[in-house]
Amino acid sequence: MARIIGGSMEILEVKNLSVKYNEHFALKNVSFKVNEKEYICLVGKNGSGKSTLLKTISGLIKKDSGDIDLKISRAEVSYLAQNNMNDIDFPATAKEIILTGVQKHGIKPFYTKEDEKALEKVAKDLKIEDLLHKKIGDLSGGQRQRVLLARTLIGNPKVLLLDEPCSGLDISTIKNFYKILDELYEKSDITIIMATHDLDEIHNKSIRVIALEQKVVFNGNIKDYEVNE
Repeated sequence: MARIIGGSMEILEVKNLSVKYNEHFALKNVSFKVNEKEYICLVGKNGSGKSTLLKTISGLIKKDSGDIDLKISRAEVSYLAQNNMNDIDFPATAKEIILTGVQKHGIKPFYTKEDEKALEKVAKDLKIEDLLHKKIGDLSGGQRQRVLLARTLIGNPKVLLLDEPCSGLDISTIKNFYKILDELYEKSDITIIMATHDLDEIHNKSIRVIALEQKVVFNGNIKDYEVNE
Protein backbone atom coordinates (compact mmCIF):
# COMPACT_ATOMS: atom_id res chain seq x y z
CA MET A 1 0.00 0.00 0.00
CA ALA A 2 1.24 3.48 -0.85
CA ARG A 3 2.33 5.63 2.06
CA ILE A 4 1.37 9.25 2.68
CA ILE A 5 4.47 11.40 3.23
CA GLY A 6 4.17 15.08 4.05
CA GLY A 7 0.65 15.21 2.60
CA SER A 8 1.66 13.51 -0.67
CA MET A 9 1.32 9.86 -1.58
CA GLU A 10 4.55 8.00 -2.24
CA ILE A 11 4.15 6.23 -5.58
CA LEU A 12 7.65 4.93 -6.32
CA GLU A 13 10.72 3.85 -4.38
CA VAL A 14 13.97 2.84 -6.05
CA LYS A 15 16.11 0.86 -3.60
CA ASN A 16 19.78 0.03 -4.17
CA LEU A 17 19.16 -0.45 -7.88
CA SER A 18 22.04 -1.77 -9.99
CA VAL A 19 22.04 -2.53 -13.70
CA LYS A 20 25.00 -3.91 -15.66
CA TYR A 21 25.81 -4.19 -19.35
CA ASN A 22 28.52 -6.79 -20.02
CA GLU A 23 29.79 -6.51 -16.43
CA HIS A 24 29.91 -2.70 -16.67
CA PHE A 25 27.67 -0.88 -14.20
CA ALA A 26 25.20 1.47 -15.88
CA LEU A 27 23.61 2.07 -12.46
CA LYS A 28 25.10 1.20 -9.09
CA ASN A 29 23.15 1.23 -5.81
CA VAL A 30 20.74 3.97 -6.89
CA SER A 31 18.09 4.87 -4.29
CA PHE A 32 15.40 7.56 -4.15
CA LYS A 33 11.68 8.00 -3.52
CA VAL A 34 9.05 9.75 -5.61
CA ASN A 35 5.84 11.28 -4.33
CA GLU A 36 2.67 11.93 -6.29
CA LYS A 37 2.68 15.18 -8.30
CA GLU A 38 6.46 15.61 -8.33
CA TYR A 39 8.43 16.95 -11.29
CA ILE A 40 11.86 15.34 -11.35
CA CYS A 41 14.67 15.99 -13.80
CA LEU A 42 17.38 13.37 -14.21
CA VAL A 43 20.64 15.01 -15.25
CA GLY A 44 24.16 13.81 -15.96
CA LYS A 45 26.61 13.25 -18.77
CA ASN A 46 25.94 10.80 -21.59
CA GLY A 47 26.40 7.33 -20.15
CA SER A 48 25.58 8.42 -16.60
CA GLY A 49 22.59 6.05 -16.42
CA LYS A 50 19.61 8.34 -17.06
CA SER A 51 18.07 6.34 -19.90
CA THR A 52 18.86 3.04 -18.20
CA LEU A 53 17.05 4.21 -15.07
CA LEU A 54 13.91 5.20 -16.99
CA LYS A 55 13.88 1.97 -18.99
CA THR A 56 14.28 -0.07 -15.82
CA ILE A 57 11.43 1.75 -14.08
CA SER A 58 9.23 1.24 -17.15
CA GLY A 59 10.07 -2.47 -17.24
CA LEU A 60 11.87 -2.41 -20.59
CA ILE A 61 15.12 -3.74 -19.15
CA LYS A 62 15.82 -5.96 -16.16
CA LYS A 63 17.66 -4.96 -13.03
CA ASP A 64 20.64 -6.92 -11.73
CA SER A 65 19.97 -6.15 -8.09
CA GLY A 66 17.96 -3.89 -5.84
CA ASP A 67 14.27 -3.16 -6.13
CA ILE A 68 11.77 -0.90 -7.86
CA ASP A 69 8.73 -0.60 -5.62
CA LEU A 70 6.00 0.83 -7.84
CA LYS A 71 2.95 1.56 -5.72
CA ILE A 72 0.59 1.99 -8.66
CA SER A 73 -0.26 -0.26 -11.59
CA ARG A 74 2.40 -0.46 -14.30
CA ALA A 75 -0.40 0.38 -16.73
CA GLU A 76 -0.52 3.82 -15.06
CA VAL A 77 3.09 4.52 -16.09
CA SER A 78 3.72 5.89 -19.57
CA TYR A 79 7.13 6.14 -21.24
CA LEU A 80 8.31 8.32 -24.11
CA ALA A 81 11.61 7.12 -25.52
CA GLN A 82 14.29 9.32 -27.02
CA ASN A 83 14.10 9.69 -30.83
CA ASN A 84 10.88 7.69 -30.86
CA MET A 85 10.01 8.29 -34.51
CA ASN A 86 12.77 8.94 -37.01
CA ASP A 87 10.90 7.43 -39.97
CA ILE A 88 9.16 10.53 -41.31
CA ASP A 89 7.63 8.49 -44.16
CA PHE A 90 5.58 6.41 -41.73
CA PRO A 91 2.10 6.29 -43.38
CA ALA A 92 -0.14 7.40 -40.51
CA THR A 93 -1.88 10.55 -39.37
CA ALA A 94 -1.20 12.22 -36.05
CA LYS A 95 -4.64 11.05 -34.86
CA GLU A 96 -3.83 7.43 -35.71
CA ILE A 97 -0.50 7.64 -33.89
CA ILE A 98 -2.07 9.14 -30.76
CA LEU A 99 -4.87 6.57 -30.62
CA THR A 100 -2.39 3.70 -30.54
CA GLY A 101 -1.79 4.83 -26.96
CA VAL A 102 -5.12 3.26 -25.96
CA GLN A 103 -4.96 0.26 -28.32
CA LYS A 104 -4.88 -3.10 -26.58
CA HIS A 105 -2.17 -5.47 -27.80
CA GLY A 106 -3.40 -8.26 -30.02
CA ILE A 107 -6.71 -6.55 -30.78
CA LYS A 108 -7.50 -4.87 -34.06
CA PRO A 109 -7.87 -1.09 -33.74
CA PHE A 110 -11.27 -0.25 -32.27
CA TYR A 111 -11.83 2.97 -30.42
CA THR A 112 -14.70 3.90 -28.13
CA LYS A 113 -16.43 7.23 -27.67
CA GLU A 114 -14.40 7.60 -24.47
CA ASP A 115 -11.19 7.17 -26.49
CA GLU A 116 -12.32 9.87 -28.90
CA LYS A 117 -13.09 12.20 -25.99
CA ALA A 118 -9.67 11.50 -24.51
CA LEU A 119 -8.14 12.30 -27.90
CA GLU A 120 -9.98 15.64 -28.05
CA LYS A 121 -8.82 16.54 -24.55
CA VAL A 122 -5.14 15.67 -25.01
CA ALA A 123 -5.06 17.41 -28.40
CA LYS A 124 -6.49 20.56 -26.82
CA ASP A 125 -4.10 20.38 -23.86
CA LEU A 126 -1.08 20.10 -26.17
CA LYS A 127 -2.44 22.56 -28.76
CA ILE A 128 -2.34 20.09 -31.65
CA GLU A 129 -6.00 20.03 -32.76
CA ASP A 130 -4.98 21.34 -36.18
CA LEU A 131 -2.43 18.52 -36.63
CA LEU A 132 -4.69 15.51 -36.08
CA HIS A 133 -5.42 14.75 -39.73
CA LYS A 134 -1.95 15.50 -41.05
CA LYS A 135 0.50 12.74 -41.91
CA ILE A 136 3.21 12.37 -39.29
CA GLY A 137 5.87 12.78 -41.99
CA ASP A 138 4.53 16.23 -42.87
CA LEU A 139 5.05 17.57 -39.34
CA SER A 140 8.08 19.39 -37.96
CA GLY A 141 10.25 17.75 -35.31
CA GLY A 142 8.57 19.72 -32.54
CA GLN A 143 5.09 18.89 -33.81
CA ARG A 144 5.95 15.19 -34.03
CA GLN A 145 7.24 15.25 -30.47
CA ARG A 146 4.00 16.80 -29.23
CA VAL A 147 2.05 14.08 -31.08
CA LEU A 148 4.17 11.41 -29.39
CA LEU A 149 3.66 13.11 -26.03
CA ALA A 150 -0.08 13.04 -26.69
CA ARG A 151 0.20 9.31 -27.37
CA THR A 152 1.75 8.75 -23.94
CA LEU A 153 -0.88 10.92 -22.23
CA ILE A 154 -4.09 9.69 -23.84
CA GLY A 155 -4.33 6.79 -21.42
CA ASN A 156 -4.32 9.25 -18.50
CA PRO A 157 -1.16 7.93 -16.78
CA LYS A 158 -0.24 8.84 -13.23
CA VAL A 159 3.50 8.79 -13.98
CA LEU A 160 5.10 10.12 -17.15
CA LEU A 161 8.66 9.02 -17.98
CA LEU A 162 10.41 11.17 -20.61
CA ASP A 163 13.81 10.30 -22.04
CA GLU A 164 15.38 13.50 -23.40
CA PRO A 165 12.19 14.49 -25.24
CA CYS A 166 13.81 17.50 -26.94
CA SER A 167 16.89 15.74 -28.30
CA GLY A 168 17.71 17.10 -31.76
CA LEU A 169 15.19 19.96 -31.67
CA ASP A 170 16.02 23.64 -32.17
CA ILE A 171 16.08 26.03 -29.22
CA SER A 172 12.73 27.74 -29.91
CA THR A 173 11.00 24.37 -30.24
CA ILE A 174 12.65 23.21 -27.01
CA LYS A 175 11.40 26.30 -25.13
CA ASN A 176 7.88 25.78 -26.46
CA PHE A 177 7.86 22.08 -25.57
CA TYR A 178 8.87 22.73 -21.96
CA LYS A 179 6.29 25.51 -21.69
CA ILE A 180 3.58 23.09 -22.78
CA LEU A 181 4.91 20.45 -20.37
CA ASP A 182 4.84 23.02 -17.55
CA GLU A 183 1.22 23.90 -18.32
CA LEU A 184 0.29 20.22 -18.39
CA TYR A 185 1.97 19.65 -15.04
CA GLU A 186 0.32 22.66 -13.38
CA LYS A 187 -3.25 21.69 -14.31
CA SER A 188 -3.04 17.93 -13.71
CA ASP A 189 -2.03 15.47 -11.00
CA ILE A 190 0.62 13.82 -13.14
CA THR A 191 4.10 12.95 -11.86
CA ILE A 192 6.92 13.65 -14.32
CA ILE A 193 10.34 11.99 -14.31
CA MET A 194 12.41 13.31 -17.20
CA ALA A 195 15.97 12.79 -18.38
CA THR A 196 17.24 16.02 -19.87
CA HIS A 197 20.27 18.08 -20.88
CA ASP A 198 18.14 21.23 -21.05
CA LEU A 199 17.93 22.26 -17.41
CA ASP A 200 18.66 25.89 -18.31
CA GLU A 201 15.47 25.97 -20.37
CA ILE A 202 13.25 24.63 -17.57
CA HIS A 203 12.02 27.38 -15.28
CA ASN A 204 9.72 25.55 -12.87
CA LYS A 205 11.37 26.18 -9.49
CA SER A 206 9.56 23.30 -7.78
CA ILE A 207 11.50 20.75 -9.82
CA ARG A 208 13.65 18.20 -8.00
CA VAL A 209 16.95 17.37 -9.67
CA ILE A 210 18.53 13.94 -9.40
CA ALA A 211 22.06 13.97 -10.83
CA LEU A 212 23.56 10.64 -11.83
CA GLU A 213 27.06 9.34 -12.35
CA GLN A 214 26.00 5.67 -12.28
CA LYS A 215 25.03 6.51 -8.69
CA VAL A 216 23.10 9.46 -7.25
CA VAL A 217 25.46 12.39 -6.71
CA PHE A 218 22.79 15.04 -6.05
CA ASN A 219 19.14 14.84 -5.02
CA GLY A 220 17.41 18.11 -4.22
CA ASN A 221 15.64 21.24 -5.41
CA ILE A 222 16.69 22.77 -8.72
CA LYS A 223 17.65 26.05 -7.02
CA ASP A 224 20.12 24.25 -4.77
CA TYR A 225 21.52 22.34 -7.73
CA GLU A 226 22.10 25.57 -9.65
CA VAL A 227 23.98 27.00 -6.66
CA ASN A 228 26.16 23.90 -6.41
CA GLU A 229 26.87 23.97 -10.13
